[in-house]
Amino acid sequence: MLLLSHPTGNTFFRATARALYRTELLAELASTICWNTNSLIAKSIPQSLRLQLDRRSFSDIPLQLQHSHPLREFLRLFSSQFNIPVLHAHERGALSIDMVYRRFDKYISLRLDRLHNLTGVYAYEDCALATFEAAKKRKLCCFYDLPIGYWRAAQLLFSEESELQPLWASTLTGLKDSDHKLSRKDQELALADVVIVPSNFVRNTLETFNASSALIKVIPFGSPLVPTLSKTCSHDGPLRVLYVGSLGQRKGLSYALDAIDILGSQVKLTLIGKRPVLDCVPLNLALDKHHWIESLPHDQILEQMACHDILLLPSLFEGYALVISEALSRGLPVITTPNSGATETVRDGIEGFIVPIRDVDAIADRLQILIDDRARLALMSHYCLQRAADLSWSMYEDSISTIVQENLCLSALSE
Repeated sequence: MLLLSHPTGNTFFRATARALYRTELLAELASTICWNTNSLIAKSIPQSLRLQLDRRSFSDIPLQLQHSHPLREFLRLFSSQFNIPVLHAHERGALSIDMVYRRFDKYISLRLDRLHNLTGVYAYEDCALATFEAAKKRKLCCFYDLPIGYWRAAQLLFSEESELQPLWASTLTGLKDSDHKLSRKDQELALADVVIVPSNFVRNTLETFNASSALIKVIPFGSPLVPTLSKTCSHDGPLRVLYVGSLGQRKGLSYALDAIDILGSQVKLTLIGKRPVLDCVPLNLALDKHHWIESLPHDQILEQMACHDILLLPSLFEGYALVISEALSRGLPVITTPNSGATETVRDGIEGFIVPIRDVDAIADRLQILIDDRARLALMSHYCLQRAADLSWSMYEDSISTIVQENLCLSALSE
């Protein structure tokens, strides 16, 4: 039986929870907020707040298996409406996301004393160290989920990028991480028995730096259900290009914008995402020039995908970008890079194109191909829907269950 913990919850955390519950391996799901959408409080609060908190519900898991530690996260969400730098300062602020993660990790480590019949814990990057240290004292198996590439590989690439694109350097917020935070990542990896990653790109970053001696298993993220109505791609206007993600250089955004500029009126770009900083001049100019949507609920992002022709995501460093699987489920071909982790799901020339990082001409060339050949675009869209149907979240859940069961058995045999 496992204690599964994550401070905020996300799509792949929910899939893991379903996998463990379905196979009777889930002792408890722990998060900062486990929202009950049917509670009296949920029905009485303002709709705007209710919609935000509904994202923190885990409806697939019985309430008696859910446990929350909400105070600091509630305060962080409430105070985020106000500009209070001292509270939200990177890593140090009392209500920074880093502080929420560390305090939650410490709380979960103490929580282990109250749970019986545990055989393992399953935790995520930046919120696993205290949990794993406590688990090791109890001889529990430690499963570590690393959704993005290894930090040393990231720092090396970001340092290079800040020299290549100095006007975009302020958006590379990973360079602000302290030595203490980076050291915690290594300590988490050292304590892990099994490391689960979403792509071979992540595994390669770990192996390049000999970052872990644990078993590393690649399990690509799943795709949402494919809608019954097919996507219609044929139209005579500019190619409708969509970008979804944080508006920073880790996603290769400057290279996407430069490629769009080459093609001019042949394309129409929509950007969905929040600015990581306010002082990036070329980013601010681009947001004034193109159609920018700062934030949308998940279902409306999927609607936007269905209304566009191509997803452009020339990422420099990811683990596996979930928006790629979401795009496939809406028949939206993808232009991306190997560093997005997409080589697990996108076949070059079939569901989209895989281009080298930092290659503006390659991006523009692939866009031009689809501008000139709308029949090929339509065929790619059809292949996307087929691919998404083959890469369901149920497959991800089955893989998680298998790996957990196998390694719990091995851990028991070794005792």
